[in-house]
Amino acid sequence: MSRRDNALTRFCGATTFRARVAPDPGPPQLDKFSSFLLVAPVLLFSMVAHEYAHGYAALKQGDATALQLGRLTWNPAKHVDPFMTLLLPVMLALAGQPILGGAKPVPVVARNYRHYKRGDIIVSLAGVGANLLIALLLTAALVPLGILGHSVPATAPSVEILQAMFARGVIINFSLIAFNLLPIPPLDGSHVFKYLLPPAWALQYQRVGFFGLFLLIIAIQTSLFARWMAPAWSVAFALLGTVDRGGFVLAGAAKYFQ
Repeated sequence: MSRRDNALTRFCGATTFRARVAPDPGPPQLDKFSSFLLVAPVLLFSMVAHEYAHGYAALKQGDATALQLGRLTWNPAKHVDPFMTLLLPVMLALAGQPILGGAKPVPVVARNYRHYKRGDIIVSLAGVGANLLIALLLTAALVPLGILGHSVPATAPSVEILQAMFARGVIINFSLIAFNLLPIPPLDGSHVFKYLLPPAWALQYQRVGFFGLFLLIIAIQTSLFARWMAPAWSVAFALLGTVDRGGFVLAGAAKYFQ
């Protein structure tokens, strides 16, 4: 086992660790509780899909750890972390702060990959790939929902709720993409960025993961974080704006597309 594998093993018990944390800017038009109810279902699904994608990609690269431990599943209960998934988002929502949450990381053993470097990169990017797919599917789903709501007025109240939720889902998933690509260990972006460094530097860089959560909490309070996230949010609102300009958004949901 290499020194790099030893460092990872000591930190997380023979499995590599991947933090799944994502902020959501939250719609300012809603009260705190309503905002949380609107965001929670799609945030939970998006985080589960993110983790499932990591586990599935790892399996395809030769590591069956997630499958063997029963974590290659869509069952949300298997991915819930009591603090990161439940307590932290609720506390932040009640405090009026950006919603920050995370699922229980899917366990992977990188040394099981048939090709270590390629496998590590593929598995690391699989989660954000899943979030991109979800964001695009949610955007596409807004169109038939709008047609239904306009064609059958009786469905309008339900369609407005779904469109509002899906619009938040688009923003959430682009937030997940940008956030997880931050080059702060142990986020996904660090598993790609480390290969740009000399081996000795990469080892020291990964050890920053011991303090990763604290660094992330500090990072989201800085202007640099907003600048990093801005392109993702711009793309999200550009997609939502296209749907809105197409006349597919019902009046009750329009404020979530601006």
